[in-house]
Amino acid sequence: MGASKTAHFSDRQNQMASIAKALGHPARIAILEFLTRTDACICGDIVNVLPLSQPTVSQHLKELKDVGLIQGSVEGASICYCVNQKTLTLLKDYIDSMFDSKKCC
Repeated sequence: MGASKTAHFSDRQNQMASIAKALGHPARIAILEFLTRTDACICGDIVNVLPLSQPTVSQHLKELKDVGLIQGSVEGASICYCVNQKTLTLLKDYIDSMFDSKKCC
């Protein structure tokens, strides 16, 4: 979708579209699943659980971070990642609202 077309939609619609796009790759889903099962921020373990190279995992982490699904903080020489509960809750609430308003025949 071109940048000029996004102006025709609400901020919420654009945000949800960006999140959905970020979730459009199975590696990113796997990363989110891994992070949600972990109680602490993860620094280097993500590369060990995916069949992808470190640069590829880093790119997927960047995509998730750019839309706010994960957060990263620098700890020593590495970046530690965890799920951004606020954004995950926004996504959940949005999906829940679609089910709440669904009128079926």
